[in-house]
Amino acid sequence: MPDHSIIFSIFLIFTGAAILAAIALFARQSLLVAYILLGGLVGPWGMGLVNDASVIQQIGHIGIIFLLFLLGLNLRPTQLIHMFREAILVTVASSLAFCALGFLVGWLFGFNFFESLIIGSVMMFSSTIIGLKLLPTTALHHRHVGQVIISILLLQDILAIVMLLFLEGVSQSMIEWQQIGKLGVAVPLLVLTAFLFERYILQPLIRRFDTIQEYVFLTSIGWCLGMAQLADAVGLSYETGAFIAGVALAANPISQFIAESFKPLRDFFLIMFFFSLGASFNISILPEVLLPAVILAAIMLAAKPLAFSKLLRMSGEATSLSREAGVRLGQVSEFSLMIAVLALNAGAIGSRASYLIQATTLITFIASSYLIMLNYPTPIAVNARLRKD
Repeated sequence: MPDHSIIFSIFLIFTGAAILAAIALFARQSLLVAYILLGGLVGPWGMGLVNDASVIQQIGHIGIIFLLFLLGLNLRPTQLIHMFREAILVTVASSLAFCALGFLVGWLFGFNFFESLIIGSVMMFSSTIIGLKLLPTTALHHRHVGQVIISILLLQDILAIVMLLFLEGVSQSMIEWQQIGKLGVAVPLLVLTAFLFERYILQPLIRRFDTIQEYVFLTSIGWCLGMAQLADAVGLSYETGAFIAGVALAANPISQFIAESFKPLRDFFLIMFFFSLGASFNISILPEVLLPAVILAAIMLAAKPLAFSKLLRMSGEATSLSREAGVRLGQVSEFSLMIAVLALNAGAIGSRASYLIQATTLITFIASSYLIMLNYPTPIAVNARLRKD
């Protein structure tokens, strides 16, 4: 089939998403699931109407960058330091437990030691996108549960970045320990640069022209993407730079106006990202990994809420908060998809192990979004009582 233009692909994505979203709402289903299913239906492994899902995924990745920028806008630095102190033990203990469970399942299904280790390692992470996309802004502003979830996700993201760097080193027949070591230097330098630039350049500019909303919006986009690009240049992730950019702006009185302005832009790109998840999955390989994927997904969906709930209660959190945070963190991460593809390309794991990780991640995405949407407040809940943004 001939290649279609990017305009046709975007038309297909958003027209199709609008139709499937309407069907999903009538059926009281999650909108995120509709976006993923649409990708599988019209993507390269479905009807082939969108031939190159990688282009859509790269565009959709901007949505994740904006998501982390918005997250940072709602967190002051002092608040962030306090959150990290509380979450580090929970994150480390839960990561070890999930890694052990994933390794055991991989080993029992005949994967070799290193493949089982990779399978176990990617089970450590929960989805930043699911966790934040389904978390109302009111939870970020006023509820401690939002702070707990965010701190755990950020610490997990740091672990995931280190793992990605490790695999990139393996793909080049060497482990870039120097690059990993640079993280300890790059992060504080990036933070210092962001806060100095915000205080002495960005803040005066915004204060002078804050009555021109278009300028504030444009400057905010430039600031977010500029910091994301700078982070990538020093070996960190785009998301890390965007998050630091948001935190640096959090104390500015105009931060809430910026946050409200960014929401439609964030959602536009995130729809494309979820579409690309469905479009990039080769459904023909599914029968080979379906049984272990279902079992592994079921274990994670059961173990993650229980483990997080127990660990948070042990750290002094209320039972209701611990239970809600556990359910919201009860899936595998989009980082797991990235690691599965990179590990396959590096020759560290075989295609069967890679597709097991991908299938498990998508299953937990779908099941977890249902559990959250049906039980807790979310911006896309079908039940009006639970719909909050």
